[in-house]
Parts: sequence; C-alpha cells; structure tokens
Amino acid sequence: MAQRLRPVGPEFVETAPVRLVFTRDLAATPGAVHRALAEDLAGWPEWFSAVSSARPTEGGREVRLRGGTRFEETILAAKAPELYAYRVDVTNTPGARAWVEEWRLAPAGTGTRVRMTFALDGTAAFRLVCRLIRPGVDRAFRNAVTALDRRLR
Repeated sequence: MAQRLRPVGPEFVETAPVRLVFTRDLAATPGAVHRALAEDLAGWPEWFSAVSSARPTEGGREVRLRGGTRFEETILAAKAPELYAYRVDVTNTPGARAWVEEWRLAPAGTGTRVRMTFALDGTAAFRLVCRLIRPGVDRAFRNAVTALDRRLR
C-alpha cells in the first residue's frame, strides 16, 4: 500500500537519521553524466538494472523498481553539471517516512566522481533494514554507474 512521505528539502541529505553514501569515478564527463541522470529518464532502465521503468511527471518522476517498489518523486535540484536530487513523496516501501536521493558530480581527471547519497528516515525497523542492506545497495550503485559509464563512452 502506498503512503505519502514527509516533505523534506535538500538539506535533509545532511541531517537524515540514515545516510548511505556511495562514490565511484567514471570516465564520462560531468555534463554527460548529468544529462543521463536529469534528461534521459527513459534510459535509466538500460543502465540501472533495479529500475524497470521511469517517466517524467509534472515537477518530478515516477519510478518503478523490479520487484514492485514504486516511487512518486519531486525534483529538488537539477543544477548541471554538478547536482541532481529528488525527494520521494509517495512509495509502497513499508516504514519509510522521508527520503531524498542526491547525485553530486565533480570533475575527476578527465572524468567524473559520482557521489550518490540516500538520505532516509522511517520506523526503527525501516532504519535498521536500510543499514543492513547497505552492501547490496552499494553493489547496485557500482553496477549501475559502471553500466552508465559504458553507455556514455
């Protein structure tokens, strides 16, 4: 059953009770990575295997993951080429109360350093599960940005 989450702003990335931060360097330029994140929403399932569909909505996105998880999101920031962030407004993820995902892009040599932050709050059980699944989320992130880098070359 879908539930509406607490509306939080971009500052939640720094203050969330649970923060999962992942970093990876890519050969692609920050501009190319930002365009793939912010402008080619339909392309996400081609490089992020957890995503089954993604489509723009008025002021945001609707994303579905394999396995049935759904998100209705609001774009908080799309500042090319260094930042793309969105807030989850509605999800069927049990126990979630607030959720922001932020992609920070910085030059790294001739490529890009990608730092992805999941900022989360929810019930005690939700927060515990988020911490426990960190290794799996890290693997999914690494696989996704590696596939994105191959796609952008």
